[in-house]
Amino acid sequence: MSDDCGPYHVQTYGHIRGHVTGDIAADGYHKYKEDVKLMVETGLEAYRFSISWPRLIPNGRGDVNPKAVEYYNNLIDELIGHGIQPHVTLFHYDLPQVLEDEYQGWLSPKIVDDFTSFADVCFREFGDRVSHWTPINEPNVFVLGGYDLGWFVPQHCSRPFGNCSLGNSVIEPYIVAHHCLLAHSSAVSLYRKKYQFKQHGFIGFNLFVYHFVPVTNSTEDIAATKRAQDFYTGWLLEPLLYGEYPESMRNSAGTKLPEFSVNQSKEVKGSFDFIGLNYYAVLYVRNDPNNQDLNQRDFKGDMGAELRGAVDESADSMITIDANGLQGVLNYFKLVYGNPPIYIHENGYVLPRNGSHDDILRIKYLSEHLHNLFKAIRNGSNVLGYFTWSFMDLLEMYGGFDNTYGLFFVDFESKDLRRHPRQSAIWYSNFIRNKRNATQLQQFRSIL
Repeated sequence: MSDDCGPYHVQTYGHIRGHVTGDIAADGYHKYKEDVKLMVETGLEAYRFSISWPRLIPNGRGDVNPKAVEYYNNLIDELIGHGIQPHVTLFHYDLPQVLEDEYQGWLSPKIVDDFTSFADVCFREFGDRVSHWTPINEPNVFVLGGYDLGWFVPQHCSRPFGNCSLGNSVIEPYIVAHHCLLAHSSAVSLYRKKYQFKQHGFIGFNLFVYHFVPVTNSTEDIAATKRAQDFYTGWLLEPLLYGEYPESMRNSAGTKLPEFSVNQSKEVKGSFDFIGLNYYAVLYVRNDPNNQDLNQRDFKGDMGAELRGAVDESADSMITIDANGLQGVLNYFKLVYGNPPIYIHENGYVLPRNGSHDDILRIKYLSEHLHNLFKAIRNGSNVLGYFTWSFMDLLEMYGGFDNTYGLFFVDFESKDLRRHPRQSAIWYSNFIRNKRNATQLQQFRSIL
């Protein structure tokens, strides 16, 4: 294992690379009762969190950690005891390191059985109280960040697309995405056969999405925008709807794109009760034909499109406030994908974590996006709930503790990691409780 760049996952990445770690972070492990009290005071009706596979099953398979079971039971019971509905994600990039070392983790089809066994433990231990499950968090970001560009764990990539000690940006993203879909559908199949009829829960699929807008009205840019939709969204969603990858991807990526067997296609198709969307921003698309040999270009080259965002430099943020994009995404899902049941799983505004509680730009972002969300619902979008990212400061995969989306400031310098509401937390609480919003909020099954 290299000392500078290697196949690391969340539990080891920070230690080996010398980065800040999530060993304690905001210490929700010990402060969950205090945090749930803050949720109640804010007015939240649901809370979305992840179960850590390495914490629950340290060796990836086999023995279950009783302390982890106790912690998650305590958290779930505390939430339910205060009228807050738990929404649980099973995999948020934190693969047990032993599975990466043993068979390269998500690059191997062996991951499907191990992930399904992990899901089985979660359904068995917590499913009597958890009504909403999501097997994998935004696999498209996990795949591109971890296996094409090398930004995220396990830091696989190849030149000229990134600078890693191992990996192949040309083919690995397609392989890992395929295994993510097979693992997801296997977990869903298990849940439906063994648990759903008695636990009466729902199981869905999560995606990171952009609203894509052509730079010009040229035929080429409009076609490139459709390809961007197919590559970023259709790549993972269309197998769940139709049992196969988008035609544009099959034409462009060729044999690099794995094929589903007949049985796999049947199992993947329909393997969701709802779709969870992580939405933050608009991207602008320009046609960018890539004439490189098929086996020398990565995902972006296969897509044949140049993507750029509009950054509000005055906000010192990576996100510009263009709230129409959320309505555009929901309209696209309504018109193109049959208006499936949707939860907005993530939506928020990043700012430097500088100790200031004045985050007026975050309030502006949330206000405008919620306004557009309500417009989409009135126009028929099948949205069941909304979660903002994030309730409080935490360890971000991109930016560590330096950047934050948190409504609550966590004083990491204080011994007790004190929480303080930012202006956005106060605004959001007032928004939820405002009687003028009551009729709109009733359209949600849950809201965070």
